[in-house]
Amino acid sequence: MTHLSKGAYVRPLLLGLVYGVWCAFIERQEGPVTAANVFYGILCGVIFAAIMFGLARVGPRMMREVHATAYGAFGGIAVGYLHSLTDQSILTSVVIGLAVAVGVGAVAFYRYYTHED
Repeated sequence: MTHLSKGAYVRPLLLGLVYGVWCAFIERQEGPVTAANVFYGILCGVIFAAIMFGLARVGPRMMREVHATAYGAFGGIAVGYLHSLTDQSILTSVVIGLAVAVGVGAVAFYRYYTHED
């Protein structure tokens, strides 16, 4: 079993919390806060944090290209889903998700390429 730093647990939890609150806020659409809305935010945050933790755990064992692609896909899907909650066109959500995926993937690849062992 590999040793993970404290940041490997804290970052996914904090970002999952922010993502969950953001999802719940968008889903609420200026209405009252309900139990279903709170549960939805918690569910989205837990799923986000679990995937992020999994990528942090498995990612270092991947080739740098696959690792960067995984983070790019994750970032694009997460942002595209957030945008889809705003009742905009699905095409707009896809375009924004793809743009974020390409950007995150490129930055991740650059980081992994320049910080290689």
